Amino acid sequence: MLILIKNTIFIIVNNKKKIGIRMKVIAINSSPLGDKGHTAMILTPLLEGMKDSGAEVSLYFTKDLKIHPCCGQFTCSINNIDCFQKDDMKDIHPKLLETNIWIFASPLYLSTMNGPMKTFMDRMLIPWGEPFISLQDGRSHHPMRKKHENGKVLLVSSCAYWELDNYNHLLEYMKEFCFHAEREFLGSILRPHAPIMKYMQGQEEKLEEIKKAAYESGKQVIIEGKLDSKLLEAISQPLIPIENYVRK
Repeated sequence: MLILIKNTIFIIVNNKKKIGIRMKVIAINSSPLGDKGHTAMILTPLLEGMKDSGAEVSLYFTKDLKIHPCCGQFTCSINNIDCFQKDDMKDIHPKLLETNIWIFASPLYLSTMNGPMKTFMDRMLIPWGEPFISLQDGRSHHPMRKKHENGKVLLVSSCAYWELDNYNHLLEYMKEFCFHAEREFLGSILRPHAPIMKYMQGQEEKLEEIKKAAYESGKQVIIEGKLDSKLLEAISQPLIPIENYVRK
């Protein structure tokens, strides 16, 4: 049983009460199709699971935001001020800083996230970082002067390619981003050959299995702070043999 009073969560397990602070989640969906896209088919049940577990969830679509590319002047970092650009990042930026979990949800195009997501992420860290460079784990790094202690990052992505191997480059990028953001990379929820999901007549049970696994993953992230490998496998499971999907 889960009881929410203001920002405190009370979870009753085996007649024992556990108390925790309400988790805050911000999800950024960069699909040009918004909530009608393949990425949303996984992201939506994931966020529902998080909400049902007591998390405070905010969802933004980059297609509805006005966000300019980073100009690379570093005046924000040097002077410890906000970015001089007056766009929608001005309102989102302080909210990100107080959020426990960032979810980046992007379709995979050319082996990585799409352009709107990259623009969004480029604008995130520089205002919070020190202008000087130090060594962290033996690597050059701009230390974060502003950050959320124990902050986490989760990737959600869909693509048209059949194999999961096509995500290798994106996963490495996300690990690099987390290194510089000084946040823990929780992991990734991936859906290859995603367009098939909209044409699964007669396979509705399998589609519901995928959505249910995404929902349960959302609950697990909030309650246990981790992702279950079996749930991730269910979300990424093959929906059609590769020989029936690719053209020879």
